[in-house]
Amino acid sequence: MLRSFKYATDGVFALFRYENNARFHLLAALAVIAGGIFIGLSYIDWIVIIIVIGGVWAAEAFNTAIEKLCDVVSPGIHPQIKAVKDLAAAGVLVMACAAALTGTVIFGKAILKLFSFTF
Repeated sequence: MLRSFKYATDGVFALFRYENNARFHLLAALAVIAGGIFIGLSYIDWIVIIIVIGGVWAAEAFNTAIEKLCDVVSPGIHPQIKAVKDLAAAGVLVMACAAALTGTVIFGKAILKLFSFTF
């Protein structure tokens, strides 16, 4: 069981070390966390933020795994492999858009509260 955690940890480090998009999502997550601390998000808001950050990272990890597998299975250009890669990338895009919309709602509410607007 401990070996499984080591493999998973190796995967997390590889994801953020070698994948540019994952690093971008990591920086975005750190910015959101810093903003959340600054604004003073509620407990429930933090739970939602953590879930969507984890969702984006998980989607990025699945996308990366699918792309790497596709590259091994079909190193050349193949229309079906392109479709698979595009669909995997779409999953990341959908999750990232959902996370951005979630952040907009949560931070928008918190910013309105800071300026004493009722919400």
